[in-house]
Amino acid sequence: MKIKEIFLLAADALRERKARSALTIVMVVVGSSLMVALNGISAGQNNFIHHQLNTLAPNILFVSSGQRSFRGGGGGPPPLASITINSAVVTRITSLPFVQQVVPSYQGQASLESQGNFVNSQIFAMDPQKVYLITPNLQLTDGSVIKSNDPSAMLVGDSIANPPGMTTRFLSVGQIVKVTSSYVDPTTAKPSTQSKSFIVSGIMQPTGNNQIDRTVIIDRNTGNTLFHKSGKYDNLVVLAQSPDYVGLVQQEITTLYGNNIGIITPKAILQARQQFVSGNNSFIQSVAFIALLVGAIGIITTLYTSVNERVHEIGTMKAIGAQKTFILSLFLMEALIIGILGSTLGVITGIGGAFIMSDFTGGVQSGSGGGGGGGGGSAAAAAAQPHITPVFPASDLFTVWLLSFIISLIAGLYPAWKASRLSPILALRR
Repeated sequence: MKIKEIFLLAADALRERKARSALTIVMVVVGSSLMVALNGISAGQNNFIHHQLNTLAPNILFVSSGQRSFRGGGGGPPPLASITINSAVVTRITSLPFVQQVVPSYQGQASLESQGNFVNSQIFAMDPQKVYLITPNLQLTDGSVIKSNDPSAMLVGDSIANPPGMTTRFLSVGQIVKVTSSYVDPTTAKPSTQSKSFIVSGIMQPTGNNQIDRTVIIDRNTGNTLFHKSGKYDNLVVLAQSPDYVGLVQQEITTLYGNNIGIITPKAILQARQQFVSGNNSFIQSVAFIALLVGAIGIITTLYTSVNERVHEIGTMKAIGAQKTFILSLFLMEALIIGILGSTLGVITGIGGAFIMSDFTGGVQSGSGGGGGGGGGSAAAAAAQPHITPVFPASDLFTVWLLSFIISLIAGLYPAWKASRLSPILALRR
């Protein structure tokens, strides 16, 4: 009998049991679609991280007092001691071989008030002109000017000027902003606040890097006074003479200060994030694979039940001359049809599901605060929100499809073998 006839007979058998067949196909769809969606989101996350880090200069190192994890908290036991980063440390690091420049900065959290609206923001106090050393491709909005040594000038990230959740722009070029910071009074040891007014001299266009887009930059000396730092820097941006010297500069700084100083490079950030994403996705992928195996068990159950229900039919076919290979081919064809339909629909469903999940999870930012109305937000604010777009390499899609298909086919082997081994005499007696 021709393959086409076997295919038609198998399709008819599945249609006769359409409810059970549909549920079995759904099991295969769930497993394969989960694998496709997770692979797509994982690839999209990697692209997103690469895009964010590509906005940074490749020859920079971020130096801070003591060891810090990539999320800002302690990744383990704190160092035994930490150095105070002051002008002497800056001078010493600047004198190291292969160091081009060192940009010191103060850092603090403050509340921004403008026209009755409030936004909490991270503020960096540094020479605003040096921001181009960190993000060489930075672009400013029309009318923006970067002013160095201006105690009242403020450079604002796009997500601060257009906070998500506010229906109108929060800040514009030339607008006056009141900045209020909190600190502990060294004399009374009581919490105190200090306020200062600034004029927005420039707004940075979206970079895709959330750390930059949600940052406010003010003059370094002004930040020292506003945050009461007493000349103790929070961070240094060290520029190596070229990307090839980043490792050497890191080694020199570590030799000087050991574990008392923390050093982070864009490459290290990328590796840490990729390890986290890889580990997380491996766990979830294992769950998806289990779902795929559940689908395989469903195929075995469906075909095995079909064999038991069609014992008399199988006996009749054998009695009129059907060979074992025909019976085996017939039931394997049913598994093949289930595998093809489930795998194909799973790939399609996984692609759509990945985009739906990215829409729900992407573009959410916390800590923006605001007294403005909550709503959809302005178009510019929406554009500034980070969004992970799933990526689907053809090789990954084919691998998932083939894996789902092979598992489905293997699942049909035992029921098909059992059907082909039935004795026609015993089958006709049932």
